[in-house]
Amino acid sequence: MPCTASAWKTPARSRRPTSPPWTTRSRRSSRTASTSRKRARSCRSRRSWKTSSSKPRAESATTMPVITYRDALNQALREEMHRDDRVFLMGEEVAVYQGAYKVSKGLLQEFGEMRVVDTPITELGFAGVGVGAAMCGLRPIIEFMTWNFALLAIDQVVNVAAKMLYMSGGQFPMPMVFRGPNGAALQLAAQHSQAFESWLAHIPGLKVVAPGTPYDAKGLLKAAIRDDNPVCFLEGEMLYNTKGEVPDEEYVIPLGKADLKREGEHCTLITHGKMVLVAMQAADLLAKEGIRCDVVDLRTIRPMDVDAIAESVRKTNRAVVVEEGWELCGVGAQVVDYVQRYCFDHLDAPVLRVHQADAPMPYTKSLEKAAKPDVPKTIAAVKQVLYLD
Repeated sequence: MPCTASAWKTPARSRRPTSPPWTTRSRRSSRTASTSRKRARSCRSRRSWKTSSSKPRAESATTMPVITYRDALNQALREEMHRDDRVFLMGEEVAVYQGAYKVSKGLLQEFGEMRVVDTPITELGFAGVGVGAAMCGLRPIIEFMTWNFALLAIDQVVNVAAKMLYMSGGQFPMPMVFRGPNGAALQLAAQHSQAFESWLAHIPGLKVVAPGTPYDAKGLLKAAIRDDNPVCFLEGEMLYNTKGEVPDEEYVIPLGKADLKREGEHCTLITHGKMVLVAMQAADLLAKEGIRCDVVDLRTIRPMDVDAIAESVRKTNRAVVVEEGWELCGVGAQVVDYVQRYCFDHLDAPVLRVHQADAPMPYTKSLEKAAKPDVPKTIAAVKQVLYLD
């Protein structure tokens, strides 16, 4: 049964093995040989996802450029606008000001005001213009200054963009991207600190992407722009200055493919977006204590790479889901459902979730820190599923 990291406690009569608790496999000892053979065949069929993004980086013979998340997005926009003259960018302050977070720096000078379009503060209006442009065969990229402001345009995103292909009987594809920062930053308070991935992923017809590294941000944005469906691309204000290796050569990361950011055998950390950094930091600290974790970066929330989740959990027998949003009906709830559905017989502990406190985000710095998921909470959850606490 899925539980939260704060609520679930080890039962008084829980089994405590004499060997290190994260190596126990007592439940597996009673499995039949036929079940084991079926599971082995199932696991062998799911190996390809591990190298979806790590292979190009590992095989690079030369040192890759290290750039910011912001610059990786800028490169993706520039390359796709050069590649396809139907692609254009529209939003508040994307042109003259070069973007609220400078993601569109230099694009107005390079492509002109017909393809880099400043708009009034009218999210519903320019989202609707983008929908109409997509229906006419263009490929708009609609930038929201924050996904919190996108609530004003939700009718165009949910009721028009997501449903037009279906309601038109396939006559009107919707090749467009809605993008902007998602989730909390620092002391922006309740109205500007919400994580919307679970809201958007609930809607059939939308694809939802949440990259956590510069490499993934560039490759996934290029894939989103080329996709013939509406894609909600969720960035992170706290990620824009983070740096990572991004190759000069062309690459595209397919939507719907997770990435194994780190390999281990004791527990699986499943995460996405800016929480990838939290999970990686937690895994680094746990490794110093001899606890080695898989870190599975979902990258795409809808469609979700269920095979990647299942393969990792079947190997480690334990899972912790780390997400930025609230607990109720969150992305983690769906992940836990997949884990219990496809990995139930492999679990040696309940699946725990690390998430934002169930309250509007406080403005006060100390309360905001207490409300956010972080490294100590993630480490505590991992130790709990290993019966170390």
